Amino acid sequence: MSYYLAPSFLDKLSIHITKNYLNLPGVRVPLILGIHGRKGEGKSFQCELVFERMGIEAVHMSAGELESPDAGDPARLIRLRYREAAELVKVRGRMAVLMINDIDAGMGRVDQRTQYTVNTQLVAGTLMNIADNPTNVQLPGSYDSEPIQRIPILVTGNDFSTLYAPLIRDGRMEKFYWEPSRSDRIGIVSGIFAFDGVAPGDIETLVDTFADQAIDFFSALHSRLYDEQIRRFIQDIGIERVSLRVVNSAEPVPDFPKPDFRLPHLIELGQQIVREQQRIQELRLMQEYNAARPDIGTATPPIPAQPSSLYTSNGGASTPTGYTHPTSPGRSGGATLPPDLMRVAQSILDQGYRLGVEVVDERRFRTNSWQCYAVIASDRPAAARLDEAQATLSTCLADHSNDYIRLVGIDPKDRRRTMETIVHRPTKAG
Repeated sequence: MSYYLAPSFLDKLSIHITKNYLNLPGVRVPLILGIHGRKGEGKSFQCELVFERMGIEAVHMSAGELESPDAGDPARLIRLRYREAAELVKVRGRMAVLMINDIDAGMGRVDQRTQYTVNTQLVAGTLMNIADNPTNVQLPGSYDSEPIQRIPILVTGNDFSTLYAPLIRDGRMEKFYWEPSRSDRIGIVSGIFAFDGVAPGDIETLVDTFADQAIDFFSALHSRLYDEQIRRFIQDIGIERVSLRVVNSAEPVPDFPKPDFRLPHLIELGQQIVREQQRIQELRLMQEYNAARPDIGTATPPIPAQPSSLYTSNGGASTPTGYTHPTSPGRSGGATLPPDLMRVAQSILDQGYRLGVEVVDERRFRTNSWQCYAVIASDRPAAARLDEAQATLSTCLADHSNDYIRLVGIDPKDRRRTMETIVHRPTKAG
């Protein structure tokens, strides 16, 4: 199968790898190339295509190898793999690289709850030391005075801001943000459907229809097309005989007819996958399950930093500044919203995010079991969004004056939660 290799990706990697094998007088070349970007955009696979194109030997490591019950093992393994790559250059006479996939999953600080272990510290220190002394990489307990071959290191990840800052400084790591253009996406998807007879115009329509989806979405769609053939195969031979027919069978390998690759069918299956993605983001069943189990956890979880202007003291509790409680004397209409609260809401909406409103009572707050009150869409006119947010927050504050309320920013592209801010706390009698 002929897969598409993006020219910009090939250009960046070929220059970085070649530059590390050349002796450029007076030029300090970063040893590490960090390839980061959105999940599922084919960073690792594009690297493999570059290695194949350039005839490069790759020594691989994964994020799961960056932690161990024994302190120091991951750092030692990095040094061992690095020296292994140097030995490949010496033995086979070809370029080699050390490839570490998903490095932020193994050593990134995602939030305040991420544990920072000794191994995380040692891995960062080891990579920094190798980047500073690439020809003098020793194994613990031994010393080899002979310099070894300099080996470029490639790391992939989604969010490098979670890594140790001195590791990703420019002198040690060169950064490459991989975001495939429309032409790149069309080329990659054309490679996925290369032998299926899908017309180039249909490929473009398919890519434009699911423009917000990552590259692996189209690979999953291609796999989904064969579900109907597999289902028919199971029905024909009987589900009780599937194991005997597929594993260690003397019969020939099953031959499946070509699936329906027409554009309407592709779009229909693609929409099914999109709906499955939306269910995962919107159901949030774990909160529902934990809400039914008050025995889970007793300690109050850390609370994200709050804008101090949103709160005033009230007998040991906090209420939003400028907020008129629904039962306040002289009140005739809805709750009066504090300006600072609306500024937070407007800031979320102005950035193009959905505005989520979540509530939780005092007991469930201890288990962090928030419930969704409302979600304001981001695809409406700005004035309409702001009016809806004001009405929703006014009603929510009136209905849940004795509960916690927080605002959540939700990225509409990948439905990722970008920020969480508590804007109201229960008012307790002084």
